Amino acid sequence: MPLHHPMPDPVAFSLGPLHVHWYGIMYLVAFAQFLALGRLRIKQPHIAAEGWKAEDLDDMLFFGVLGVVLGGRLGEILLYNPSYYFSNPLEMIAVWKGGMSFHGGFVGVLIAMSLWARKRGKKLMNVMDFIAPLVPLGYAAGRIGNFINAELPGRAADPSLPWAMIWPGIDYPVHPSPLYQALVDGVLLFIVMWLFARKPRPTTAVSGLFSLGYGCARSFTEFFRVPDYTVHFAGLPITAGQLWSLPMIVLGIVLLVVAYRKQPVAA
Repeated sequence: MPLHHPMPDPVAFSLGPLHVHWYGIMYLVAFAQFLALGRLRIKQPHIAAEGWKAEDLDDMLFFGVLGVVLGGRLGEILLYNPSYYFSNPLEMIAVWKGGMSFHGGFVGVLIAMSLWARKRGKKLMNVMDFIAPLVPLGYAAGRIGNFINAELPGRAADPSLPWAMIWPGIDYPVHPSPLYQALVDGVLLFIVMWLFARKPRPTTAVSGLFSLGYGCARSFTEFFRVPDYTVHFAGLPITAGQLWSLPMIVLGIVLLVVAYRKQPVAA
């Protein structure tokens, strides 16, 4: 017998007229884990040797939050559902309802980190190599927020699947796709990234592995999610998430090739 989505109240608690949503709390969790993991990463000998300090994290987080929120929201509006948002412009600012694009946030963070790197006199790719292992668990927290909001429903699932779930507004069992993405694109990718980044790697290698790993993971988990829209290439259907993950896969391969051709042995 399929499970039923628990449908928790999206509002965690209220302070007078102010309603605090679980989706927003998940973003706070994401930023908190960035700081906590960042402090652990700074203690790694090869990272400490590069001169990273705990105070860098706080300053970097401010820029990162702007990149994630502005880039994520603009990405959702422009890449995934422009017709809806331009028909309902007030919905553009309703971020508490969900609707944040990872791919837009990725570009937003690149821009934000380039500004931070210029400010602090660091090279952008060194900054991206540092933060790459800190990202996946934050992404997982965001997907749990999507699950609480009953967003991103999955495709139809075999009722005999132990975790098939009746989703709000859908009267047949589906895959709980936000949980798949939290586990695969988030937790699994974090484990791979953290283990890889524990040792010195050539510049751009850690960033390259993240870009390639996320692009591949997202392309896989998209098979279980109702797509935002689908395009066709050579007669094959490609979901929006897979379409926007393709540049990340290509970028990841390029960065890894550049890393190991120029610096076959890390300093």
